[in-house]
Amino acid sequence: MSETQVVVVSPEGELYAGKAGFVSLPGIAGELGILPGHTPLLTRLKPGAVHIRRTSGEDDFIYVAGGYAEIQPFTVTILADTAIRGKDLDEAKAMLARQQAEERLQNMKTNIDYAAAQAELAEAAAQLATLAKLRRGK
Repeated sequence: MSETQVVVVSPEGELYAGKAGFVSLPGIAGELGILPGHTPLLTRLKPGAVHIRRTSGEDDFIYVAGGYAEIQPFTVTILADTAIRGKDLDEAKAMLARQQAEERLQNMKTNIDYAAAQAELAEAAAQLATLAKLRRGK
């Protein structure tokens, strides 16, 4: 069975390194599915879940708040602005952040406030979606 080496790093350090049979990541233009032998690609990431299916069949989920992914035929390197293991996400904190961002959107005064609140809302929603995927196991 072919496999891909996957590395996920953030400014805090390396979060994941291992072999995978499949990787799904939130590309800026949409969700990308990566199998061993994939065509080389460089893409920006949007907030969302990186799904890593190990060659053993186990699934790992990592929330990324943006960054870049470099895909080579047998290597996936993710340079994340922020990365958190799915099991380490705090659902209550993400729900509170979403609620606060929604309130800021309703009380916006400038376009800058609006853009910041939209970004915060997108990150909170992506964290909650990552938790949902972790619970479903896919």
